[in-house]
Amino acid sequence: MTPDDYRSHDAMGLAALVRSRQVSADEVLDACIAQVEADNPRLNAVVVHAFDSARAAIRAGLPEGPFTGVPYFIKDLHAPVAGLPLSHASRLFAGSVFDFDSTTVTRLRAAGFVIVGRTNSPEFGMSASTEPALHGATRNPWSAAHSPGGSSGGAGAAVAGGMLPAAHATDSLGSIRIPAACCGLVGLKPTRGRNAVGPHRGDAMMGLSHEHAVTRSVRDCAAILDATAGPDEGAPWFTAPPAEPFLAQLGRDPGRLRIGVVTASWTGVPVHPDCVAAVEHAGRACAALGHEVAATRIEVDGGALFEACNTILLSGLAGLVRLREQALGRPAAADELEPLTRACVARWEGTSAIDMHGANARINAIVRQAARHWRAFDVILTPMLSRPPARLGELRTDTDDTDAYLRQLGDYAAFTPLFSATGQPAMNLPLFRNAEGLPIGVQAVARFADDATLFRLAAQLEGGFIGIPARG
Repeated sequence: MTPDDYRSHDAMGLAALVRSRQVSADEVLDACIAQVEADNPRLNAVVVHAFDSARAAIRAGLPEGPFTGVPYFIKDLHAPVAGLPLSHASRLFAGSVFDFDSTTVTRLRAAGFVIVGRTNSPEFGMSASTEPALHGATRNPWSAAHSPGGSSGGAGAAVAGGMLPAAHATDSLGSIRIPAACCGLVGLKPTRGRNAVGPHRGDAMMGLSHEHAVTRSVRDCAAILDATAGPDEGAPWFTAPPAEPFLAQLGRDPGRLRIGVVTASWTGVPVHPDCVAAVEHAGRACAALGHEVAATRIEVDGGALFEACNTILLSGLAGLVRLREQALGRPAAADELEPLTRACVARWEGTSAIDMHGANARINAIVRQAARHWRAFDVILTPMLSRPPARLGELRTDTDDTDAYLRQLGDYAAFTPLFSATGQPAMNLPLFRNAEGLPIGVQAVARFADDATLFRLAAQLEGGFIGIPARG
């Protein structure tokens, strides 16, 4: 394959070429490796290579599936892959290797994907920018001075940079959607319980954490979810399967949807004019398709929600760090945790059961309040971020001022945590670029378990997506 041939196909397109024997899985892998070798020195998206094991998997015979022969990266956070290091982008976990695949990875392999390595993440996924001390900063393919987002920033940069058409991503407070917005990609956080998060994790931060993908096409997003969806044994969360595959929704008439357009944040943070323009542009595009579009507001206490979510997530971080120290038989060395991580562990390790139950109760109250907004609407559109993609260095984690950092993070990613808490499906729609040429994301949110409506709407809008940047 030529580089242009490889970059011009989505994952389903590459699989179709392999299936029809126009190319071999080895040729597709060669093309992927060539792209990584050409572009990763510039982007720093890929931090673990598994090219030899990928070649061995092809030689051993790949399963027949919708993605047979297509390369795929797994994020360096949360998802075990047998034999591959999983560092969570932290020196404390350097050299940590699992001897099993997570359920999601198992299902990706069964779909025919070839695992070729891991992508970069901020340490423990704590930032909306991907700049870990362990692996260094990942750069945005649209502008090397800007962040690709986080925490799935390596995945976003690899896909937008043309290294492969889709990649694994995870999302607790926006970590699939934010990189998709910064890199001009489709990024769906599925309904809670749609994808498995085990067997190594249980309720995944009280239901805040999700796994899926960032992709260049809507059909890849849908088909990957078809391949991975469903609870695993012992899963604490379960969402009933759809009546039909998600891929079958593409091209299906969604009917005349009632779509609400939100331009003001529910945390009180000002929203940049570019982000307002992006969501208004999306609203006009929906109206042109015949949907009923109206301005609306979401009235919830966003600050209280963010604080409660941080109680759950950061006490979980403290527990993970202390468990690692117990496994090592020693405390973390001074250089094994970034300053922000160390400060967060010290602050939240004393979180009590009462604190956790209180945080969960506050989240429940806010979620119940937010639910009423879907009485009038099928889909609500919001900005994905309160301002355009951050420049590298703006969201620094070499600080021990947890209040200042979390305030900065909450102001930047004001629109994403609510829908992690509600568990609703939320997708980035890459419909807009600003005058600097940077992608500006729009978040589309549907009712709980109604991922299908998002796929139908996204498929209608896909002709207006911004594409990916020219190589280099």
